[in-house]
Amino acid sequence: MVWHPISENGECVQMAFKGGEIPYEEISCLYPALKYVMMPWEHVFRPYQLWDFLASHDSIPILAVTLYFFAIFGGRAYFRDKPAWNFRTTLAAWNFFLSAFSFIGVFRMWPQMMHNFYYYSLRDNLCESPYSLLGEGSAGLWCSFFVLSKFAELFDTFFIVVHKKPLLFLHWYHHITVLLNCWHTWRMETPTGLIFCCVNFAVHTVMYFYYFLMAVKLKPKWYKPVVITVAQILQMVVGVAVCVRALFYLMVDSDCKADTSNIILTLGMYASYLALFLKFFFDRYVFKTTRLKGQKMKFF
Repeated sequence: MVWHPISENGECVQMAFKGGEIPYEEISCLYPALKYVMMPWEHVFRPYQLWDFLASHDSIPILAVTLYFFAIFGGRAYFRDKPAWNFRTTLAAWNFFLSAFSFIGVFRMWPQMMHNFYYYSLRDNLCESPYSLLGEGSAGLWCSFFVLSKFAELFDTFFIVVHKKPLLFLHWYHHITVLLNCWHTWRMETPTGLIFCCVNFAVHTVMYFYYFLMAVKLKPKWYKPVVITVAQILQMVVGVAVCVRALFYLMVDSDCKADTSNIILTLGMYASYLALFLKFFFDRYVFKTTRLKGQKMKFF
């Protein structure tokens, strides 16, 4: 990648100090209209302290998923002979919050991704340092928020447990593996994470808004659950395709900065999700398996 400033006289160039003083251009400076949909602190905040803290505490995600795993089955055992709780209002608010958060994430991250693909090649977007692709400005900040949101999304399972709803293997398997993978991607500074972040924000915006409408009983008849499942499957297809292409670059390009271990792990994760989502799709919408009737794919 031959980095060059896009802004006139390099007025938008900033330095990503955590990345070894790598130059990047702040997206809200390149496209001033974005400042109208941002809080003032977003395009000047630098999450150095947050990143330094997380980088020195790799035990955090491991502890989180361990507690999550035991809480799931401990909670199900507790509610086995007890009546379900009614947290519908709280559930509606939670889904609306996650949908709104993801919607904001779309407006923060998609301009950066589209800018990168317009000015740089596919190889650059999959192989160059994320510090030169998104820097430590507003896009870097929201990339951090994206990783942290995977901790918050563990609470999705709380509502399933206390409402005594069926808990699919893919639900808790996804929450555990995606949190660990997002953390690993961030720690290994793998550039493909920007693409996964953007696609996930878009799918979550639609998915969580669907479940908000379900919780408040306002879902229109045309808004079918199959739409959510298809969107999730397409997300997994994108994930697999990106990882396969990144692996190709790693094999033929010694200068590719993507982390091989992360790409392999991410490919395995997306491939397993794709297989499980396709199974759910055919069981529920094609073969209409009885045991899946009425179940919802509320995750990812």
